[in-house]
Amino acid sequence: MQAAPVRATAIPSFTDALRAVESLLMSSGQRTARRNAWTSVLEDRRRAKDRVEAQRVLEQALAPRP
Repeated sequence: MQAAPVRATAIPSFTDALRAVESLLMSSGQRTARRNAWTSVLEDRRRAKDRVEAQRVLEQALAPRP
């Protein structure tokens, strides 16, 4: 008698599950557009953070020294 083979398939992550559902519900063009939009949001957030940091540095440089 032989033991049953063991399967080593990983349980998908929540993100993988969402992407699977997305692929069933959206066409390829819609998925691409959504991902491009999200990439733009992340890039806008990064630029806003950089602007705040640049403003802080400028204000420190222009502040009168005692």
